[in-house]
Amino acid sequence: MHMTSTQRARVAVAGASGYAGGEFLRLAANHPHLAVGALTAHSNAGASLGSLHPHLRSLADRVLAPTSVEALAGHDVVVLALPHGASGAIAAQLPDDVLVLDLGADHRLTSPAAWEQFYGSPHAGSWPYGLPELLHASGGAVTGRQRDVLHGATRVAVPGCNVTAVTLGLQPGVAAGIVEARDLVAVLANGYSGAGKALKTHLLASEALGSAAPYAVGGTHRHIPEIRQNLAVAGAEDVTLSFTPTLVPMARGILATATARLAPGLDPATAADAVRDVWERAYADEPFVHLLPEGQWPTTAMTLGANTALIQVAVDAAAGRVVTVTAIDNLVKGTAGGAVQSLNLALGLPETAGLITEGVAP
Repeated sequence: MHMTSTQRARVAVAGASGYAGGEFLRLAANHPHLAVGALTAHSNAGASLGSLHPHLRSLADRVLAPTSVEALAGHDVVVLALPHGASGAIAAQLPDDVLVLDLGADHRLTSPAAWEQFYGSPHAGSWPYGLPELLHASGGAVTGRQRDVLHGATRVAVPGCNVTAVTLGLQPGVAAGIVEARDLVAVLANGYSGAGKALKTHLLASEALGSAAPYAVGGTHRHIPEIRQNLAVAGAEDVTLSFTPTLVPMARGILATATARLAPGLDPATAADAVRDVWERAYADEPFVHLLPEGQWPTTAMTLGANTALIQVAVDAAAGRVVTVTAIDNLVKGTAGGAVQSLNLALGLPETAGLITEGVAP
């Protein structure tokens, strides 16, 4: 489907009661080319949207239907904000000409073996990957960007939120060959909304406030193969990554500190300007990914509610490593905002439609 400037695409959202579904609806409600259609849920079917997302005032009276192919049929766009493993069966029954965006992991990985290793279920297949800024590179030169693949797509796999932050932080150096893709290290501070809305003891305020807690330590996090996949697209021949996320007491946001060895032959004492130039050139024309002025470091507060990724880069000369820090709102650029970007590209709309770069402060 290709949209004109006066058309509105009807969009259905499955899993509308969760954080990701709710955030997509927040953006869709103010999108000039979208009209919100059916909203569905599983355990919350029959409830009003306003009882679950009281901040979504224009949609508060909508009643959630049970999630079914019948409820989602008849729309131009279907957004699947479902648990991992639940999207494939529904998507397979939707018409080929409907734009389907999967906010879950089911269709992100191209390797069935990697999927089965990290998710433990049969692979549902691969869809075009929804990170428009993903660099395509070979031999130290950028050959394209993922947005070129998304024009006219009818299926889109929206990236994982941590994946977006780490990929955007590291990929310029990988694509330019200025850093090594082996021995990458990423440590993240993560807001609790990334863990979903299900009630779990370790996610209660009494457990979380005033505490920082690591999870999926030791190479077990499901976003690792996705980051490796992205950096391979960006030109890496062999990626090894130590990845450790940490829950910290905030509702939203990811602050990803990712480091990489400088490539052989570069003098760490004099490489800072060349490194900064690589990141500047990679993101000079990107509407949502910004390299901050030298000396200004990203914070999650800068990105709250906005579809931005804010990045800073430095060289640790003593360690011989490039250090990147990337801040995103995990629910916007990390999930729903990235989905809207991909939706816009797929429908032939301006990529920035319905999205803002201004955050909410303080």
